[in-house]
Amino acid sequence: MSKTTTKHKKVSYAKWGYIFLIPFFLVYAVFSFIPMITTFYYSFFERYLDGLEEIGPTFVGFDNYITLFQNPDLLKYAANTVIMWVLGFLPQIIISLLFAAWFTNNRLKLKSGFFKIVIYMPNLIMASAFSMLFFALFANAGPINNILLKLGIIKESYHFLNTTAGTRGIVALMNFLMWFGNTTILLMSGMMGIDPALFEAAEVDGATPFQVFSRITMPLLKPIFVYVLVTSLIGGLQMFDVPQILTNGKGTPNRTSMTLIMYLNNHLFSENYGMAGAISVLLFIVTSLLSLFVFKSLMAQRK
Repeated sequence: MSKTTTKHKKVSYAKWGYIFLIPFFLVYAVFSFIPMITTFYYSFFERYLDGLEEIGPTFVGFDNYITLFQNPDLLKYAANTVIMWVLGFLPQIIISLLFAAWFTNNRLKLKSGFFKIVIYMPNLIMASAFSMLFFALFANAGPINNILLKLGIIKESYHFLNTTAGTRGIVALMNFLMWFGNTTILLMSGMMGIDPALFEAAEVDGATPFQVFSRITMPLLKPIFVYVLVTSLIGGLQMFDVPQILTNGKGTPNRTSMTLIMYLNNHLFSENYGMAGAISVLLFIVTSLLSLFVFKSLMAQRK
């Protein structure tokens, strides 16, 4: 009898993975990579409108960058951006950690489904609608001023949007309300991925809730925490829509709420594309370096 052998054709699943990735890379190349390279390219050119006459594009090398760094207001706009981001991010991360710890606590047994929907809803509202709502709430004759007057906390209407602290505070409050729900859900997913046996063992050993949170939850939650911090940092440096709409693009009062992206938008509005490209490249480099520093410093502590 002749022994017959059956050859099975080996199926390569790897190629299908690459095929499914093609649409993503095509979209990324067309809408992200090519525009990024183009931005780098045009940052070395002078191109703007003088009335109806278009000047350029003329190659000027690093002149746009030199002019940019000679602007005394550049550091002011950078400081405005960082201050408003920090004012919004600190309460956001603290409250999100508290909510995530409460909703994932087996002792409390809170039903988090309804609360997830409620706290995430502000994230679904357009920033323009949110800005107009807060503009009306904090107007000189708005509901907030009326409540404070009736309670006797203030004697006359407080002009929130005419003061540096008021404007920055409203921008920070809006960013906090819009994003803390998303942060809470991310942190909850990280906490739910921790092995419950670790918490049970800690309770048996007599660990307090604070010790459990600080020595078990936070160290194991660090990858998610780093992700939240880095993405929030990137979003903070790109802060635009809320202060732009709230201050009508002027960064009032006295440009103390003017962010770097608002400054970039002013150059795009005047069609000074070379300078706008230089600002974009600067933001890209600063954001990349800061994100890399945060990631490396926090993840190094984990090892």
